[in-house]
Amino acid sequence: MSCSLGNTLTVKLQTIDEKAMFSAAARENPPVVVDYFPPVGAGKGYTSLELLMISFGSCVSTTLLSLLRYKMKKSVSGVSAEVHGTVREEHPKALKHILLRLKIQAGDLTEAEVRTALKAAEDTMCPVWAMLKGNVTVDAETEITGNL
Repeated sequence: MSCSLGNTLTVKLQTIDEKAMFSAAARENPPVVVDYFPPVGAGKGYTSLELLMISFGSCVSTTLLSLLRYKMKKSVSGVSAEVHGTVREEHPKALKHILLRLKIQAGDLTEAEVRTALKAAEDTMCPVWAMLKGNVTVDAETEITGNL
């Protein structure tokens, strides 16, 4: 349904109802449904801001996994993330604040190591965070739990 060539990413969207519902896909992945709240849409899919928050949470989580597992040689068995976004009152109804809550399952990890990896994600590694920087305030909370 779409492709990635060099430095170009492509996603395709197509309306699938009489309101504002779209089917969207990238590469050969299954489509996701994008919609808006009633009355503009039917509320039966992810909103664009929810997808942005999913992208941010997965980008930071993937970066942390990569840094902790492969660069810092830590035995991380999993990461879970919860992303809370506060929307501006005025238009455009953009995100003004994100609270990112991360739980990292690892038996040999310190809070200082997580903070180091999180700082690298923010400063140089996570492209979604780079796009949000200067536009959205981000606060991150982390918790280390034992291995699963």
